Amino acid sequence: MSTIKIHIMHTGQVRVAQDLPFGGEHTNLLKASGLLTPASKKLWLPVSAYLIEHPKGLILVDTGWSREMSPDGTFDKKAQIKHLGSHILYHVNQGLVPKGEAVVEQLATLGYAPEDLDYVLMTHLDCDHASGLHSVATAKNILVSRDELLSAPHQKPRYQEKWWKDIPLTAFDWTEKEGPFQHSYDLFGDGAIQMIHIPGHADGLFAVKVTNGDGNFVLLASDAGYAEKSWKELILPGISLDKDKQMISLKWVKAQSELANCIQVIANHDTAIKPQVIEL
Repeated sequence: MSTIKIHIMHTGQVRVAQDLPFGGEHTNLLKASGLLTPASKKLWLPVSAYLIEHPKGLILVDTGWSREMSPDGTFDKKAQIKHLGSHILYHVNQGLVPKGEAVVEQLATLGYAPEDLDYVLMTHLDCDHASGLHSVATAKNILVSRDELLSAPHQKPRYQEKWWKDIPLTAFDWTEKEGPFQHSYDLFGDGAIQMIHIPGHADGLFAVKVTNGDGNFVLLASDAGYAEKSWKELILPGISLDKDKQMISLKWVKAQSELANCIQVIANHDTAIKPQVIEL
């Protein structure tokens, strides 16, 4: 039986107000945005992307930060504001990408070029997930949910079209009925790689469920929650388009984590999750 490998890559870090990841349902947008929070009281969190080496294809989940955020591998306010296209976004999501940590640089270390990627799966279009899209624009297929693409024009300044401008994105529809809202997409048609709709944080947000031949799985939960404690304690992030839907999604992630065949559930920004390779 062929082995599936999931490479957990940290493409730098993001600095946010504590209320953004762990504010809970009663925080407010101002606290979660961190616009009035001094840098000394903010958190540095990892920004993850995932490379799945699968017998049926090479798959990248999200792109993390662009090298343009840190041209010299150091914190660069001017470069960030230019790349993000918004002073507000800079204050909400400050980034740092040390040399060698941009996703295309890590792919090269593993011996891959962007054109080797069979699929890039964009869980949603927030800056710390999509700003590196241009660096992998030559991938064979770049998929995003149609819900997310339809929502994007209404999410400014949070979303900036320039991150994916002129990139051939393929919108997909939910054709299967897995997950909390019975919306999913089966990449290979055999249950091995499923994109499962978990709205709330973003309209088209999906988790990626990777299942091996024995039925054991790893769930890449994206931003359903920011750490394991998010679903264990049902702590909502402070920024959400729909808190009711996000709680339903978070409860589903919690239920998945408790299944006997669950190997691990991974949040994108969990400080406890280190770069590693998981084999299924």
